[in-house]
Amino acid sequence: MRILLSGGCGFIGSAVVRHTLATTGHEVVTVDKMTYAASEAALEGARSDPRHTLIRADITDAAAMRAIFAEYRPDAVMHLAAESHVDRSIDGPAAFIATNVTGTFVLLEAARDYWASLAAPAKARFRFHHVSTDEVFGALGPADPPFRETTPYDPRSPYSASKAASDHLVRAWFHTYGLPTLVSNTTNNYGPWQFPEKLIPLVTLNALAGKPLPVYGDGSNTRDWLYVEDHAEALLAVLERGTPGATYAIGARQPRSNLEVVRAICAVLDEVAPDPAGPHARLITFVDDRPGHDFRYEIDPSHAEAALSWRARHNFAAGLRRTVQWYLDHRPWWEEIQARRYGGERLGITGARDGA
Repeated sequence: MRILLSGGCGFIGSAVVRHTLATTGHEVVTVDKMTYAASEAALEGARSDPRHTLIRADITDAAAMRAIFAEYRPDAVMHLAAESHVDRSIDGPAAFIATNVTGTFVLLEAARDYWASLAAPAKARFRFHHVSTDEVFGALGPADPPFRETTPYDPRSPYSASKAASDHLVRAWFHTYGLPTLVSNTTNNYGPWQFPEKLIPLVTLNALAGKPLPVYGDGSNTRDWLYVEDHAEALLAVLERGTPGATYAIGARQPRSNLEVVRAICAVLDEVAPDPAGPHARLITFVDDRPGHDFRYEIDPSHAEAALSWRARHNFAAGLRRTVQWYLDHRPWWEEIQARRYGGERLGITGARDGA
């Protein structure tokens, strides 16, 4: 199978590329705009693998997308290209609408035109897998049951609203045009190669530098944490074994409050990189909450586990330890990012207009 994978130099996309090439005979054509959060280094061995091709292109460029379909003739699409940081969406929503909504539309149309031209057997095999988030479902209260595939949509941030819109487009192209689409929604991912603006790498790197560890509000906001390599395995299972038109909610059954996550990072660092000044937890600093901060996300993955014969392999403690150690072992990678692209400054507090 030849897979056209958008966003393959991103955190989750690169994990899918690595997993696919390591465990299957599939070919991967990666399309990536190479925005601030993209990293070609995250492809690791894929960069020299003859089954992998990297194309620098923007999914909002309709002519470029049609040319890529015509030249590489994929058997399937895995659509992971997205702006994904909630805090950045508060400061600058326009990029989220452009990439997540318009980009998905452009990619769907290019895929539909290409799919319509295929001979019957190839047309029957073709799949378009759209990768989304649990944030489209809104927020859970402390006693609410976890999200499922049938949970009504209730997005609360510019990011989640843009992803909800893209989900609706994908399902509309299935029902209206017959394009064989799949949708998966997942919870918070963590692991190697994650851009340092996200909670776990940000806290890890701040702690190593002896800087304050910012925790929104009182730290009680809760997320379900999925190790990125487990997610990559699940996404490939959706593409290979999913039913067109279906949705798969992918989670790890590992809910933790933000404060619990930060304290767990501190405990790992106290063991593997002790600070002579004292326990890392001394650096925890509670800061004003971000606007519209959803209280809790959690997924019930029962349907996906049964339908795909998949289950997350890593528990949170083991996955977090591997992640923290990875950042300790890859200092040059994140030091370059801190020097040139993101220095750890807080985002999502101004709500400033960006022309959107």
